[in-house]
Amino acid sequence: MQGILAGILTSVDVIGLYVLLPNVRYRLFLSLWTAALHMLFPLLGFELGSYLVRFLLEWGQWISSILLFCIGMHLLLFSHRDEKVTISPVILAVTASLDTFSVSVSFGMLNLEKTIFIMSAGLSALICAYGSLVIARRSQVFFGNKIQIAAGVIFIIMSILAIQQ
Repeated sequence: MQGILAGILTSVDVIGLYVLLPNVRYRLFLSLWTAALHMLFPLLGFELGSYLVRFLLEWGQWISSILLFCIGMHLLLFSHRDEKVTISPVILAVTASLDTFSVSVSFGMLNLEKTIFIMSAGLSALICAYGSLVIARRSQVFFGNKIQIAAGVIFIIMSILAIQQ
């Protein structure tokens, strides 16, 4: 049960990122790719965790902070433009899934059931990604770029908080 819950919790952040993308052409492809990465990164985290614990403890918070800041700035800079900016689904899915790697290192140390966790993370990521992409397309009509601006500010604040910890 802990593995299933952990997998679901590691996938919830996908909603926060993907709900901001109303114009994704290949929603199912992006959702499947995100689900695959939500399974691959934890597998790598479990297997390579003992070797990378030192690196992640030292640099993980900086990497996370920089990525959050860049996403936030991107959202703010392009929120007032009428032209649509596309981000590669491959890069987007990697960004959304990167945190599952570091999380799985700690879950591996806790001896969490690896197979159940990985399957739960993948299925949850698929559901969260596809659902939030569908919601994003529908909410764009009602809220316009206000969601994008708010999310950009939130990501920048999160990046600053990540550095301070």
